[in-house]
Amino acid sequence: QVQLVESGGGLVQAGGSLRLSCAASGRGVSIYRMGWFRQAPGKEREFVAAFTGRGSNTYYRDSVKGRFTISRGNATNTVYLEMNNLKPGDTAVYYCAAGGLATDWGYWGQGTQVTVSS
Repeated sequence: QVQLVESGGGLVQAGGSLRLSCAASGRGVSIYRMGWFRQAPGKEREFVAAFTGRGSNTYYRDSVKGRFTISRGNATNTVYLEMNNLKPGDTAVYYCAAGGLATDWGYWGQGTQVTVSS
């Protein structure tokens, strides 16, 4: 139904920045929400940031507020996550996710690795 492809991960030093990108594709699918989750080794996947609707409503987990910015691209069904002042604790596989009004977070990308060195 929906395929998500994320990119932009990499290795950065603490205090550095990365910008993640995600593009969603599908047939006859209306995406209501898009966002980012992450999963560190040995931990459960956790919510990072998201937007709903046309991008007017954004949400962030407390630990990334002021450092990360989620935005909707001008291309159809795209989302970005600008990550600034990265910390070693941000190291994780970052997953793009999307969903419609009835599907919640029903679609997931394969993930992109973000590694922050101290």
